[in-house]
Amino acid sequence: MGSFEKMSAEEKRHDQLTTAPKAVESDANPRIDVTEKPDGVTRIDWRDDAAVRPGRSEDRQTSPSNSADTTDDTK
Repeated sequence: MGSFEKMSAEEKRHDQLTTAPKAVESDANPRIDVTEKPDGVTRIDWRDDAAVRPGRSEDRQTSPSNSADTTDDTK
């Protein structure tokens, strides 16, 4: 078994995000926060300090909430 197989998921993520020729250490910084509530609802929020965010920059709105809530409020 090679050393990659012995690495934790976080170590693999860090390794993958920092091995590119122009990569910097901050490329491996967390970009999301995941919160799981006791009722089973999982909330995923983009971190305010995330250097990389989804979408094109011209499409971004200055909205206070950039989150994806998995709750289905249509019921």
